[in-house]
This record gives sequence, C-alpha cells and structure tokens, in this order.
Amino acid sequence: MGQRLIAMGAADPAFKIVAALESPQSAKIGQDAGTVAGIEPIGVPLSAAWFAPPAVVIDFSVPAAGIVIARKCAAAGVPLVLATTGFAAAEQTEIRELAKKIPLLWSPSMSLTVNLTMKLVEIAGRALANHPTGADVEILERHHRMKEDAPSGTALKFGQIAAEAMNLTKHTHGREGRPGKRPHDEIGYHAIRTGDNPGEHTIIFGLLGETLELTVRASNRDCYASGALAAAKFLAGKPAGLYGMNDVLGL
Repeated sequence: MGQRLIAMGAADPAFKIVAALESPQSAKIGQDAGTVAGIEPIGVPLSAAWFAPPAVVIDFSVPAAGIVIARKCAAAGVPLVLATTGFAAAEQTEIRELAKKIPLLWSPSMSLTVNLTMKLVEIAGRALANHPTGADVEILERHHRMKEDAPSGTALKFGQIAAEAMNLTKHTHGREGRPGKRPHDEIGYHAIRTGDNPGEHTIIFGLLGETLELTVRASNRDCYASGALAAAKFLAGKPAGLYGMNDVLGL
C-alpha cells in the first residue's frame, strides 16, 4: 500500500510527498521512496520519522505502529488518514479521544465502492429488518494469505451496520460440528485467506424463497490508495473531529 500511495501521490499534482515512513527495522531505510515504489526517484528517502510536520499523514500499517502514529500526529497537530485495522478496544477508544485534537479520518476501508456498499447494506438492512419470513445475514470475506487479522475490519464494519439496522445481537465466526438450528438474531462471518487476493466482501441477506447478495471486490490495491488520497484531500483544512469515508462521499 505504501508503494501505491507513493506512485499515485507522485502522479497527482495536488500532492507533494515530503516523507515516507517505514519501520526502523526495514532493510530499505534510506532508499528513495520513488525507486522503491517502482517510479522515478522523488528525492524522499524512506525514514523511520518525519523531519517537518506534513500537511496530512496517511497510515496503512499495523495496529502497533498505527496507534503510535496517531499519538504523534495528535501531539504535532497533524491531520491523519488512518487506514489501519485490527486495533484493540482500548486503542479504538484512544483514537476517538485523539480525534478531539486533530482532524482524523478513520475507516476500515479506503475503497470508495466498499463505503458505498456499506450504505447499501444499511438501506437493505432497514428494509428487511421486519420482513415476514425473516432475513439471515452472512458475511463472506476473502483476502491475501499475508493478512494478519480475521475477519477483516471491513467485514466487521459491514456486520456492525447490519446489526444496528436489523437489531441483531449475536456475531458468530465460522461454524463447525453440530451448532444446531441457526438463530435468527445472529450474523455469521467467514474469512478466507488465499493467494494475493486484495479484498472481496459479500453480504448475504437470505430470506425464504429469495436471496439478496451485495458483493464488492478489488482487483488490485489502487482502489485503496486512490480512496486514501481522496480522503487526504478532504481532510486538509478541516477542524478537529472524527471523520469517515461517508464524509468524503457526501453520504
């Protein structure tokens, strides 16, 4: 994701890349970020820290790094687009508190179509909440073999949206053995890890006699990078507060 952000950001005249952050343990520290991203050198070396506060920071990393970056941005007064998932409950609470100090856009997915699908799930959930035959909700997600968290943060967000729209209270992660009759008030999650799949989510509303499926899939990571760059443009100049991709989309 860092490489695609560099490549696409460098091609957009609205951006000037001033820092490219990497883990201190990375063997690529010191190398030109453009070269690492597969484009012409941009004169910005990979570093473990920025030297001057940028206009906005975009973070695609892991929870241990993401929470530190959020703290540093809040301390420096720098707006943050936070695209990292897998935060613990206490870290999520801290992020919301940090958003009182800086403009912070936090979303489990930077994809514009994923966030549009989230709105469609909300609409479908409300419409089917009191359907005469009842609607069973199952969420299937596929990601690459290197992904560390399961289900994905995006799948959990889809589940949260459906649960709130339909007053569902149980969340079941996979099934095996003889779990018995499916409770009506649950959402089932199924995580698949395979190859280099950049991300695919299907939300199933199963009724008696008919089924509604909403599927959104990425064919490469550019959709996440372009969404993050759009979020950064949106966030620049905004007052402190917690924002989401719905704000970017105007939903």
